[in-house]
Amino acid sequence: MISILVVDDDAHIRELIELYLSMEGYKVVQAADGNEASGLMERHSFQLAIIDIMMPGKDGWELCREIRERYDMPVLMVTAKGESEDRVKGFQLGTDDYVVKPFDLRELILRVKVILRRSKVNETGLASVGGVKLDIRTMEAVWNGVNVTLPLKEFQLLFKLVSSPGQVFSREQLISDIWGLEFDGSDRTIDTHVKKLRKKFAGDPPPFEIASIRGLGYRLTGAADD
Repeated sequence: MISILVVDDDAHIRELIELYLSMEGYKVVQAADGNEASGLMERHSFQLAIIDIMMPGKDGWELCREIRERYDMPVLMVTAKGESEDRVKGFQLGTDDYVVKPFDLRELILRVKVILRRSKVNETGLASVGGVKLDIRTMEAVWNGVNVTLPLKEFQLLFKLVSSPGQVFSREQLISDIWGLEFDGSDRTIDTHVKKLRKKFAGDPPPFEIASIRGLGYRLTGAADD
């Protein structure tokens, strides 16, 4: 079971977050401040930390810095401020995403799921199919020993699809996972990127097929490499 650490000095908010996360099947452990959270992380393993910024003693910034230095888990920051300076500071410290109080708990759950999907995909950093090998750590794509140059979003899209062959991804899911929830463009940008990938990996036969699933989205098919 996925275990999530929720750190906030407001007990009511902690309880609400735990209630909604528990309904989604997650195990939740609460901490009232940064010091308590540090102690819990020394004794338990977590797959995600949800951290309030403004707390007495060790605040969210310091706790996030500690997590990045000592642990390998994503962080979702919760803040009462919406200023861009806070968002920039959070991302510079390695925050994976953030929500601003007062937040919709349904949005929080959505962001949690997106972060956990990203974390799962990036566990090994490697993916391959039909002679195409991808390394997300170096952003390299190699097809039968030849490097293929891909812009960032094309690489991330292909890596996402190759990492889960046969799985259908909606345009909305791909947008949220790759472009982020703040993306305000058209979801048809996915179609454009798919067309470019099909063209770059055209072959006889092609190493994989990105199939359009009517009314749903896209699915990659191909013989996965060992």
